[in-house]
Amino acid sequence: MEAANAKPDEAAQTRVITAATGFELPSARDLWNSRDLIYLLMRRDVAIRYKQTVIGAAWAILQPLLFALVFSLFFGRYARIPSGADVPYPVFALSGMVMWLYISTSLQRISESTVGNSQLITKVYFPRAIIPLSASAQPLVDFVVAFSIVIPVTLLYGVTPSPRILLLPALLLLAWLVVIGAGLWFSALNVRYRDITFLVPFMILVGLFMAPIVYPFDLVPSAFQPIYALNPAVGILETYRWLLFTGASGPGLLLLSPVIAAPVLLVSGAWYFQRAERDFADVI
Repeated sequence: MEAANAKPDEAAQTRVITAATGFELPSARDLWNSRDLIYLLMRRDVAIRYKQTVIGAAWAILQPLLFALVFSLFFGRYARIPSGADVPYPVFALSGMVMWLYISTSLQRISESTVGNSQLITKVYFPRAIIPLSASAQPLVDFVVAFSIVIPVTLLYGVTPSPRILLLPALLLLAWLVVIGAGLWFSALNVRYRDITFLVPFMILVGLFMAPIVYPFDLVPSAFQPIYALNPAVGILETYRWLLFTGASGPGLLLLSPVIAAPVLLVSGAWYFQRAERDFADVI
């Protein structure tokens, strides 16, 4: 009787979910309406990251420090690779590793997110794009924690950071757009082709030496620089060091690569993810 007397706006609503057809992107309204779920998944990923660890979030600081120590010993001291930014090599290596770990960890976490949440996907409907979006939170938290040691180390070596560092949030947004766009592709492909699980770590390992992390961009032969610059991480890292160090040269045209790659990867990745998600529950 109560249901029969219910007002039209109080009556139960039925929503029909259909497969994506043509060029269709994830609904911004659905994502906004699911913001509480995004927050809960982000908080869960951050909590799980350091659950039952001895030193907790300090791992975010230890990783770039240890990498910088090894690279400073072998590349800075023995190979005598110049920093190219008029800063001591340990500062150069540490700053590069902090940004690279953010990019690489984000890409790996996002790529693994869909398969890692298979039980959730097969039990209840929600906008699937929430999963890769929420997976991008934990690497960002790690970056903030790790970057907290970059400025003190920079000052310790007698280098004054540039005031341009105040623009870092804008660069982080650009880097996030690039990795979330690429991550949407990999996370969707990983559901059907589990080779992605092995491909992404290999790409990250190769990328460590194919981006100016432990050596300056100027060290790349001029004939190969145009091809080398197609890697969006190159423009991000060069811009990052320009923001951080007063003596670093500006990124110039190198910034075009991530600026162009960000919208292309984001739109195409979102489209493919939306198109592929209709089969997630069947093949995951």
